[in-house]
Amino acid sequence: MKTSFTDLIGSKYPIIAGPMFLVSDETLVTAACDAGIVGACPSLNWRTTEQFRQALKTIKQSVGTKPFAVNIIVNKSNLRAEPDLKACLDEGVPLFVTSLGSPKQVIADAHKNGAKVFCDVVNVEYAKKVQDLGADGVIAVSQGAGGHAGPISSMVLVPYLKKHLSIPIVAAGGIATGRGLAAALALGASAVQIGTRFIASTECRVNESYKKAIVAAEPEDIVLTSRISGTPATVIKTPYIEKVGLDLNPIEKWLLNTNRTKKWAKLLVNLRGMKWLEAAATRTTWKEVWSAGQGVGLIDQVEPVATIVQHLISEYEEAVNGLPHAKP
Repeated sequence: MKTSFTDLIGSKYPIIAGPMFLVSDETLVTAACDAGIVGACPSLNWRTTEQFRQALKTIKQSVGTKPFAVNIIVNKSNLRAEPDLKACLDEGVPLFVTSLGSPKQVIADAHKNGAKVFCDVVNVEYAKKVQDLGADGVIAVSQGAGGHAGPISSMVLVPYLKKHLSIPIVAAGGIATGRGLAAALALGASAVQIGTRFIASTECRVNESYKKAIVAAEPEDIVLTSRISGTPATVIKTPYIEKVGLDLNPIEKWLLNTNRTKKWAKLLVNLRGMKWLEAAATRTTWKEVWSAGQGVGLIDQVEPVATIVQHLISEYEEAVNGLPHAKP
C-alpha cells in the first residue's frame, strides 16, 4: 500500500500503532514494526530520561532500519521535554509525534537530524500553524479517539484538513478495523493511527484485566473525564470512574485557571492521573482507570500484533473491493 505517508516514512503499510501512555513499550513497538507498520511510544512511559534512552537503544537494535516514532508532549507542564528530545536526537529517532503545545523546537531539531515530525491537531487553525512551522504532517485527532480526543468527527475533520493543508494527514479516532482504514483513506488521509486495538494484543504487557475490559466494552462505555490530566480524556466507565466523577472540583478548576498556579496545578493533576493509570495498567486494583477509545466496540479478542495487522489489511481490501461502482 503506497501513500504519501508510506513514501515519506518508509513503512510497508500506512498505519501507526498509536503511542499510548503506560501501554506502548519496547515489545509492542517492535512487534508493530515487524508487522510492517510504524510502532510508536510516548517518551514519558519510562520514569527517567536515562531509562527512556536505554529503551530507544533496545528498539533500534530490534527494528533495525524499520521506521518507529516517539511521542513528546511539548507543553510547559512536561519538564522532561528537552532532555527526552535530546535522547531521541542522539539515538536517531526517525519520526516524532508532538502533542499539547508548540512543536517549533522539535521540528527545528528533528529536521537538522534528518527526522520527520507529525503533530497532533484537533482543528484547522492549529494545523495551519504547525504546517507553517514546517511540520511534515499532522495527526487528525477526532471524536472517538483514546486519550485526549478531539471534538470533531473524523468524517468532517479529515476532509476539512485536506482542503486547507498541503502536508499528509493521519486519521486518528475510532479506527479499529480495515474498513476504518479504507474510510480514512477515502476521506483524504494518507495513513491512520490505531491505538486501542493494540491494547488487546498478545505483545501488549498491560494487566490482563485491562485487556478483558477492552474486549468487553462497548462505545457507550467510553466517557470523557478531566480528572486524569485537567484536559478531557477518554476512559472506560468503571465503578471507580463513577465514584470520583468526570469533572475537576471547584478548587482544582480555580488553580488550573489562575496564572500564578496553573503550571504547578497541571503538574499535580497529571501526577495523580498518571498514578491512577499506572496502577490500573500494571496490577489488579479497584481503582480501575483504563484509557481507551470508542473503537472498543469493534474489538472481540486478544490477538498477536501481526495477526491484527493482517486482519486490517484483508478487511481493507474486502471493503474496497466491495464498494459499489457508479455506472456511466
